[in-house]
Amino acid sequence: MAGLQRGRRVMGEINVVPYIDVMLVLLIIFMVTAPLLTPGVQVDLPKSGAKALNPKQNANPLVLSIKADGQMFLNVGGNTQQPLSADEVVSRAGAALQAKADMPVQLKADRHIDYGTVMDAMVLLQKAGAPKVGLVTDVRPDHRSGS
Repeated sequence: MAGLQRGRRVMGEINVVPYIDVMLVLLIIFMVTAPLLTPGVQVDLPKSGAKALNPKQNANPLVLSIKADGQMFLNVGGNTQQPLSADEVVSRAGAALQAKADMPVQLKADRHIDYGTVMDAMVLLQKAGAPKVGLVTDVRPDHRSGS
């Protein structure tokens, strides 16, 4: 009996191979699903040379999107993929701004929309109680910072 106990050793290592397999499967799942979770409406934004804003400063903004055909969408309240009328935009945006007064407000308009439509949308957001409205653009690919 004494010889049997002497031959057995306690294994003090953890087998991490199964954990690595699980981690890789989870990584693949997150890589596949992350692009699908991007909220918002696809809009062909105009290009500009403006600097990007601090993402912490604009956490969870209220965004009014206008497609090329003039349909308006809000990223708050109800179905965010359903087009809204002007009255619905004012009521939903107003409710969101009453709930959180310091919420940043942004306007994302397709670059083919005329200036009058953009101004009408800004008026709707001001009626809803937005003190300032930021315009969202894409960065020009040929823009170099500092020039």
